[in-house]
Amino acid sequence: MIAEYIEYLGHKTLGIVGGIGRTFLFMLMGVFHIFTLPWQIYKVVEHTWFIGMKSMGVIILTGIFTGMVLGLQGYYTLVKFGSEGMLGSAVALTLIRELGPVLTAIMVTARAGSSMAAELGVMRISQQIDALETMDIDPVRFLFSPRIAAAVISFPLLTALFDVVGIFGGYITGSLMLGINPGIYLYRVTESVIMADVTGGFVKSLVFSLVVTTVCCSRGFFTHLQEGGGYGAKGVSSSTTNAVVTSSVLILFFDYLITWLLL
Repeated sequence: MIAEYIEYLGHKTLGIVGGIGRTFLFMLMGVFHIFTLPWQIYKVVEHTWFIGMKSMGVIILTGIFTGMVLGLQGYYTLVKFGSEGMLGSAVALTLIRELGPVLTAIMVTARAGSSMAAELGVMRISQQIDALETMDIDPVRFLFSPRIAAAVISFPLLTALFDVVGIFGGYITGSLMLGINPGIYLYRVTESVIMADVTGGFVKSLVFSLVVTTVCCSRGFFTHLQEGGGYGAKGVSSSTTNAVVTSSVLILFFDYLITWLLL
């Protein structure tokens, strides 16, 4: 009984370590092929449109309501200390440093990341990826590299959009609804935010773009290798679910790690 348990534990450990190594090598190959000729500019633009432009709606909605909630909660917290004039600083710094990059990455994971995992999973089980290899076309370069380049372009821009819309949402709640002087709100925003805050947010968004694209694409690309067999609709469904959950957890993990390194 103990021997069987140890064998099972070792098998699971080797599977996890092997999966991490396979995903890391997958990311390195994808990044390397971005810079190899011929460049796939058309496909990068196509995926930038899908990841970036088509995510703008959900980012704007999420950003404005997040800013409004921060303005509402922040006001009733700060007013207890007679510091409601600092609401602009609280909203801006919270969004730019933390919530902007994190919520943007999670929303893009839910919308675009799940789609990438499902698309590559269907291509794997329908043997389209095998067909590319048969025709001597590198599937990593053809399918993954344009997506990772598009994500690196899109994530910082979407994060910036989220931050601006969120600060405006805080302005709506704080100034238009609760009566804080608009000039004081905007002055606190510009006075408290420094370039290091903005840079830190963009660093996080770049790391999140690599994490989300790598995890989602690798889950779909290696659908056939998952435990229990990955062929069929159930395999694609499982890969997509695992991609979204794993990406969301890693976003929070790397958010803490980067914050600890930058402070």
